[in-house]
Amino acid sequence: MSEPDEGEVAVAEPIVTTQTTPKGKADATTKTRRQPPYHVIILNDEEHTFEYVIELMVKVFGHSLTIAEGLTWRVHNSGRAVVLTAHKELAELKCEQVLSYGPDPRMSISKGPIGCYIEPAPAD
Repeated sequence: MSEPDEGEVAVAEPIVTTQTTPKGKADATTKTRRQPPYHVIILNDEEHTFEYVIELMVKVFGHSLTIAEGLTWRVHNSGRAVVLTAHKELAELKCEQVLSYGPDPRMSISKGPIGCYIEPAPAD
């Protein structure tokens, strides 16, 4: 820019500011919804040994040996046992891992994996 001549008047550029106001407040009573729980259930059969079921519980579900033994006895005595309660995606994954575990190599009559399915758990 050049200096203004004697006959010219210097005019400063106007300063423009904008203010925004929030359109609404966040609702303080909004709660995070939890995903509904699902049970992973193992079924009893005569084609898998206690050792197989205990090993499966430890490897797939990460249960301790004591908990795995207790759940195996529950499967044996009741015909089924809830071995995990989780959100649907994790329950489906664990059920698939059980079904992919394969037959019990300790028993010649074992032709496939132990029975497993998921079902919705009662909401608390």
